[in-house]
Amino acid sequence: MFTGHPQGLFRLFFIEMWERLAFYTMVGILLLYATDTESGGLGWPKAAGNEIYGLYLAFVYFTPYLGGLLADRFLGYRRSVLIGGLLFATGFFLLATGQQWTFPTGLVCLCLGNGFFKPNISAMVGNLYQKGDPRRDAGFNIFYMGINIGAFIANFLAAIMRNAFWWEMVFVAAGVGMLISVAILLASWKVLERADRVPGTNPGDTPFGEIMRKILGPALVVGVIGWAVAEYLLPTAVTKLVRPSDFGFLVGAVPILLFFARLSQKAADEEKPGLRALLPIYLAGGTFFMVLHLNGSAMTTWANDSTARHTGQPDPIVAVADLIRVDGRPVFAGPAYPGYYANADTSVARPDRRTLLPLASNEQAKMFGQKRMDEASLAGLRSQLPADVRIETLPIGGQLTDEQKAWKKLSVDVYPEVRIKEDTDSHGLPIVTVEVADTAVASQRIVFVRSLDDRSFPVYLVTPERFEAMYAGDPPTLPPGEYLRTANAELYQSWNAFFVVAMTPLVMLFFARLLRRGVDFSTARKILAGMVITALSALFMALAGFLSDNGAVKVSGLWLMGFYAIVTVGELFLSPMALSLVTKLSPKRFVGLTMGGWFFATAVGNKFSGFLGVLQGQLAPATFFLVIAVAVSFVALFILSVLPRLDAAIKQYGA
Repeated sequence: MFTGHPQGLFRLFFIEMWERLAFYTMVGILLLYATDTESGGLGWPKAAGNEIYGLYLAFVYFTPYLGGLLADRFLGYRRSVLIGGLLFATGFFLLATGQQWTFPTGLVCLCLGNGFFKPNISAMVGNLYQKGDPRRDAGFNIFYMGINIGAFIANFLAAIMRNAFWWEMVFVAAGVGMLISVAILLASWKVLERADRVPGTNPGDTPFGEIMRKILGPALVVGVIGWAVAEYLLPTAVTKLVRPSDFGFLVGAVPILLFFARLSQKAADEEKPGLRALLPIYLAGGTFFMVLHLNGSAMTTWANDSTARHTGQPDPIVAVADLIRVDGRPVFAGPAYPGYYANADTSVARPDRRTLLPLASNEQAKMFGQKRMDEASLAGLRSQLPADVRIETLPIGGQLTDEQKAWKKLSVDVYPEVRIKEDTDSHGLPIVTVEVADTAVASQRIVFVRSLDDRSFPVYLVTPERFEAMYAGDPPTLPPGEYLRTANAELYQSWNAFFVVAMTPLVMLFFARLLRRGVDFSTARKILAGMVITALSALFMALAGFLSDNGAVKVSGLWLMGFYAIVTVGELFLSPMALSLVTKLSPKRFVGLTMGGWFFATAVGNKFSGFLGVLQGQLAPATFFLVIAVAVSFVALFILSVLPRLDAAIKQYGA
């Protein structure tokens, strides 16, 4: 499998591995960073964080269609991948600045970078081989191993960076990884020449202007109008669930849906069955990715809020996080701050009461958690400090002592003024977000320090109400200044990449065994089976919701492990088969357009992943996952109803 391949394959393997590592490092923490209120995140409402996640993934998977067109017709593959890599790196480093304006700008750069990078590096792999070369499939298998290795490692890298430093260092690490990818590309420029193409238009290609005029232009106009209607005309009660960007994106998708629905009407009679068969395939693909890409939205929220991640749990993720240590501290497990105990069992050890400082108002606690406090609030807190607590000033940008380095994670930047934004969540509960102007400069950096006997340690600022709730039931406590360690929530996303690598040979052996026995398990039936298995993964999590008393108590991370195992089997049944059928059922002159339809279906599914993350906050966990299972089941029933037509089209085209 690994021998006899063109020289450029392993160059592309490492280019893609580093790029995917960078990409998934950021995706793994995007929602966590946007919604974190305890360790220096942006502190946004979860609905807003899920909205951003859905929009980002939607455009990340839509821009490859445009990037592929531009590479084919104007740029070539190597230059497109280079441009994509540089845009990627720029986006990561913009995110690392932590400024308000750089967050959306950085995400736009990442979407554009993925559009140039993703489709064209895959095309380069294919171009390394002559048509009919039997090594081609093995070459793609090797290449996709690079994707999954990068995806698997990514969340562990994110955990290390944010545990050892702070959130924005995750983006720095991703940017450095992306620059390594670009460096390998430049070092391999000559070697990869054979994998490039001379840009230009092929006979039968749909003109670029026609694509903009008939597909993308109308979608943009209708989408903007839909967003404006939702933003300015729809009542707040509606837009709390269906965010204006959701409404605009879905309305903007209508012209594209109509275009692909009508595509078969202008085709020749012999082309119509294949084009019509693509529509249920698009529906299955979009629905599947809606569920799979809950990994960064609803499933990460479940991991963060409803999973028992503290050390000692019978959970492989927790065991690995606890096992790997540097200077006695687990590098993949961070401290359990007060929010972790909201639904933790009373047997779970809390920090010693002296590790917390129960003096804050709700606004002051949010300022402390988001690491941005105004001078007036600090002055008010200073007047209330007990005798054994002092305010220590840390140098900003200067040399820290070893003791101060240990305290920095619980330090707060103090500004002359901060803005408090108040909102309510879907249950009517208050949400407080702290913002500072991009031009604001911190006047000082402080940490609250308690002296106890012959030692000092930083204390965590909480409200008296949170303090009382944490210690209700007289739970066990840790030594003063110590925190329970919990595996990072993003680590659970690595299960998908792990199971892709582990289960692919098993699924392939299963298919081969059915073939030897003469069982009619057609490609269409594999897609149907993939949808059924995907529905089962949601039912599995619905059971976890029941056992968690709908979020009232934490449950084992083995539930997430089981979910990812099941949904990955669904992925292996459905995704490669569906993608292959798109090219096989399409007339050659429409392959570019129909691949664009696949990317579009994936983008819509990803947008629904973000929407479902918003919906998660409105429903009990068991009900939420049951809704998903029912929705996927309806799609599976639809695929079942058109199965004879799909099978006939596949046989007609020899697919």
